[in-house]
Amino acid sequence: MSDDLRDAGLADDELQMRLGNIWKTPNGLWGALSTVDHKIIGRRYIVTAFVFLLLGGILSLAMRLQLARPEARFIGPDRYNQIFTMHGTNMMFLFAVPVMEAMAVYLVPLMVGTRNIAFPRLNAFSYWMFLAGGILLWVAFALDVGPDVGWFAYVPLSGPQYGVGKRADIWAQMITFTEVSALAVSVELVVTVFKQRAPGMSLDRIPLFVWSMLVTSFLVILAMPAIMVASTSLILDRLVGTQFFNPAEGGDVLLWQHLFWFFGHPEVYIIFLPAVGMVSTIVATFAQRPVFGYLAMVMALVATGVLAFGLWVHHMFVAGLPRLGESFFTASSMAIAIPAGLQIFCWLATLWSGRPIFRTPLLFVIGFMIIFVIGGMTGVMVASVPFDTQVHDTYFVVAHFHYVLVGGAVFPLLGAIYYWFPKFTGRMMSEQLGRWVFGLIFAGFNLTFFPMHILGLQGMPRRIYTYQPEMPWAGLNLFISLSSLILATGFLLFFIDALRSARSGPIASANPWEASTLEWATSSPPSPYNFIRIPVVSDSEPLWNNPSEIAVASGLRINRRELLITSVVAAMPEARESSPGHSIWPLWAAIATSVVLIWSIYTPWAVVFGSIPVAIALIMWFWPKGVAEDES
Repeated sequence: MSDDLRDAGLADDELQMRLGNIWKTPNGLWGALSTVDHKIIGRRYIVTAFVFLLLGGILSLAMRLQLARPEARFIGPDRYNQIFTMHGTNMMFLFAVPVMEAMAVYLVPLMVGTRNIAFPRLNAFSYWMFLAGGILLWVAFALDVGPDVGWFAYVPLSGPQYGVGKRADIWAQMITFTEVSALAVSVELVVTVFKQRAPGMSLDRIPLFVWSMLVTSFLVILAMPAIMVASTSLILDRLVGTQFFNPAEGGDVLLWQHLFWFFGHPEVYIIFLPAVGMVSTIVATFAQRPVFGYLAMVMALVATGVLAFGLWVHHMFVAGLPRLGESFFTASSMAIAIPAGLQIFCWLATLWSGRPIFRTPLLFVIGFMIIFVIGGMTGVMVASVPFDTQVHDTYFVVAHFHYVLVGGAVFPLLGAIYYWFPKFTGRMMSEQLGRWVFGLIFAGFNLTFFPMHILGLQGMPRRIYTYQPEMPWAGLNLFISLSSLILATGFLLFFIDALRSARSGPIASANPWEASTLEWATSSPPSPYNFIRIPVVSDSEPLWNNPSEIAVASGLRINRRELLITSVVAAMPEARESSPGHSIWPLWAAIATSVVLIWSIYTPWAVVFGSIPVAIALIMWFWPKGVAEDES
């Protein structure tokens, strides 16, 4: 077969057959372990993240059962500390960030019109590292050595003086697993968006979800090294005897808080910004018109990403910092509400001027708007130093960040699952059951978390496992615990609907919602090569305004895996680039790296000896292959 065989001039049937032979994932266990198809890896990410959501939800119900009555004995203090830590750590590091990046791993290459994500083997490696980190955390919890220092692991509680045993070490090393995974995915997404967009998809034609993931990826790249530095320094203090956080030896406990929250508050927007992109996509589709104020929406995304790095100290208002510094962070914490409010008004204007169709995805979006506005208002409240000083360690803050994170991320995510489910599986979820899911989750969420504002104002502290009968909190706590069962029922119905629909839901067409973005220009679910021919884009809503230009010959070879490389700004074709084929070595590299990280919890010599299998795996991963061998 000639090396210059291109896709131009071939009939669609012949082209599909040849592309399928080149891009398909091998059958059986070997293919499952070695695949680099971004769609398969993206689905694995999503399913795994939702498994962790289910586990984290079970922990939250256990905590609510313990707090339903004063002086309950359902869970002891030590186990409660583990459950509390596991719930927060699981939800933040194993669900919220990974599931947003998982959606991007699946959708972004389709939305920009390319055949695979950039660095596909790194993508496979990132999933295996994420899975290994989650297994480490949950196995430790099952063996009663789960972390018990809170999802924030403040020193000196997590330091060698008080954090006896290996619980804090397991927490810190789990951070390394998840951050390596997140950083890898972010690099892949940045390169994919900048260099693999379809011809003609200039920066002002990129879908808003892709813009949101691009900004999010830069947030991850800039923010997450801070938590890796913090967790590594903590491990060194505990295992090697360094004194980064020991004031008696020249360290500083506030250094931990600065490092952690420099990551921790951008992380809120790492979770929120992808949800903004999901909302924009869903609103445009069900209003049947482009989002009002495209440029304003993009600038709001960028402004939020920039301002996110100027907020972290509002988590430390009671730490005794200089008042002038606190004033600066108060101002920036309030200012970030401006781009968020701008986005809300753009969505409302889109719905107002369009012809909205109130299907389940749009219902979740409307629920998001209501809940996030409440969370944003309480966020402005806690940005005030005097008010924050009073409620800082109370349930008011618990209510606030659940309104922001669950309302601002989980509601759009559930809407996005209903929206893109036909693209993931080729089947539709139930509209009738979806409305029940929305109603139960919306009602259950507000009934569960809104009363926590009142508990906080009544003085109920966070992070306590019980309370005295004479405190005026028993009635509301019982109400909250009962309401959480409504919320749990809603999520249970969601999982039932998803599992049932994946097996026997109605067959979906290629574009069941009549949407405008490129992921709907291919079959549902997409073929291994995504597009028969790389599309050419001349509009920001290509399936609405110029659908005749979607299938245009790209001149790519069809006897090897090949991607079209385009310019950053105008997306003009620049080159053809080979895409690595399936390989088992990313899995072996992840296994070797996992062994090193877990082994190093017990001895620093693991880094020395464990680097040998890691190096071998990496050498084999990157070993140069001839064209014929790489295509096999």
